[in-house]
Order: sequence, then C-alpha cells, then structure tokens
Amino acid sequence: MTTGNRPLSPHLQIYKLPMAGKMSITHRMTGIIMSLGLVFFTYWICSAAYGPEAFETAQAVMHSWFGLLIIFGWTASLFYHLVNGIRHMRWDTVNGLEKEDLIASGRVTIGLAVILTVAFWIFALI
Repeated sequence: MTTGNRPLSPHLQIYKLPMAGKMSITHRMTGIIMSLGLVFFTYWICSAAYGPEAFETAQAVMHSWFGLLIIFGWTASLFYHLVNGIRHMRWDTVNGLEKEDLIASGRVTIGLAVILTVAFWIFALI
C-alpha cells in the first residue's frame, strides 16, 4: 500500500497548542507537584513526632534555599490549581466556552495565581 504524496499529520513540532491546551497540561502538572509537595510536608510534620533533633533537621531543610524553593513551587502550584479549578467549574455551567472567553479567563487565571502566590509570601514573611 503506497501513501503517495499525501501530507503528513501535524505533530507537536509543527502544531501550536492553544492557550487552553497549555493550561490544561499545566493544571495536570500542578496536581502532580502538589502531591509531591505533600510528601515534603509530611516529612516535616512527622519529624516533630521523632523528637527535637529530627525536627531541628527538618526545620533546617525547610529553611534552606532548596526547601524554600520547594515550598514556593508548592504554593504557586496550589494557587494555580485552585484558580484554574474554579475556571473549570465555571465551564461546567456552560459559560465562558467561546474562544475569546477562554483566552480572557486564562489570562485572569494566571494573573490571579501570581497575585495570590506573591500575596501569600508577603504575608508569610512579615
């Protein structure tokens, strides 16, 4: 069976994902990141049960640059996932499904996630 001169199907190197598609992938990734962050959080909580030395070690890890980076990523993922989940709940009411609305709500979602993350860290560090 020959294929002749038929064009190839577009693939990810050619096809440009729309904003809604990119945000859908990011929503799934933030869900995974939140799950992995809970392992880190569980380590911190459980270290308190193992005594003061274990808790001091956990506190040192949490306050290191690496620990703060993990916590920052976890909170950013949490707020993005939260706001994007609210966006999805709006879609369940069959509202905001037009192309222009998808783009606008996507920009609002990203903006709110950034604002909430920055506000959280400002209040956490005060």
